[in-house]
Amino acid sequence: MTGIVRLDPRRAPLVLGMLSAFGPLSMDLYLPHLPQLARDFGASDAIAQATMSACMIGLGLGQLFNGPLSDRFGRRRPLLIGVAIFTVLSAVCAVAPTIEVLLVARVLQGLAGSAGMVVCLAIARDLLTGTELSRMLSMLLLVSGTAPVVAPLIGGQLVYVMDWRGVFWVLTGIGTALTALVIAAVPETLAIADRHAGGLRALGANVSVVLRDRLFVAVLVTAAAIGVAFFSYLSMSSFVFEVELGLTPQMFSVVFAAAALASMGGGLLSRAVVRSRGPLAIYLIGTVGGVIASAALLLLVLLGASALSFAAAIVVFMFANGISNPNGQTLALSRHGGRAGTAAALIGMATITFGPIVAPLAALGGATAQTMAVTMTAASAVATLTACVWVARVARPRP
Repeated sequence: MTGIVRLDPRRAPLVLGMLSAFGPLSMDLYLPHLPQLARDFGASDAIAQATMSACMIGLGLGQLFNGPLSDRFGRRRPLLIGVAIFTVLSAVCAVAPTIEVLLVARVLQGLAGSAGMVVCLAIARDLLTGTELSRMLSMLLLVSGTAPVVAPLIGGQLVYVMDWRGVFWVLTGIGTALTALVIAAVPETLAIADRHAGGLRALGANVSVVLRDRLFVAVLVTAAAIGVAFFSYLSMSSFVFEVELGLTPQMFSVVFAAAALASMGGGLLSRAVVRSRGPLAIYLIGTVGGVIASAALLLLVLLGASALSFAAAIVVFMFANGISNPNGQTLALSRHGGRAGTAAALIGMATITFGPIVAPLAALGGATAQTMAVTMTAASAVATLTACVWVARVARPRP
């Protein structure tokens, strides 16, 4: 690592957590404004929801470019360029004259913002491995998890003082601050000797190596299913709680923040116990917890329970997600230090690409509580079955 300035592991979670918050910031800050956005453009719930899907698809697909680019050119340069372009596109979203322009800008915004998510994960893998990597990622989740706690609360209050366009101007300001953070606080962590040649052939070779790892593929499939469950909650929850259950945007913001806090709590629990139990065991506990919480939510919907009961089930689901997430990433990256960018890109794409495709299709008949609960339960069941059968089998060492 000659000539490389190492990022201090003690401050790395703070710096990387702030930079990996593009997804939550892009989604959660304007989540309470979705019904208003639909009214302004005269669009359906599904089309308004698609503005989130567009960004999430960009965040997923963009990782396929930014991850391998960080393996080729180092971590710092792709990260800086991505953050800067995200800032510009936030301003474009703010002035979008039509829903079509907004959808295109959101895709491009996601493509740029994905650099923060995938490169930060690769930087973490540059610094640590194994159990210590899991602990680092749990702390990173704690920091980045502040965004989905604070963003909807702020977004709920911003309803009083600005429309959804104003929210994108706020994102422009945040992007400017994060660009300055990269310049000031993120050194290069990948030595030139550890980088891979560029070009489509080299990219294909790296992807082929990663996908030949059965453990990685098993975690990849599980991550895709968890992503469907999570995005179904993320994209439908404002319609369910505000329109169907009658909560105000401010009350919904409190529910959403509580769920995000639960995810952070799950990350803290994982960090506390992973040294004694190991990443695999904690990962399996988290996935099982997710399907239990989703099934409970479906039962509550069928029984016609209260909004508070719905919120409680969502909180448990997010707590379980916080437990499984850092350990799934640790398992996926465990055998791919030299290709951390490519591996992180594939796992990130699977996590946040399939959900934005499935959830709007499921909501074509309306974003209802039953639709949300059924989709979450089905996806969580697939994730749990895959994790407990496939991941557990290929991750455990053979006797």
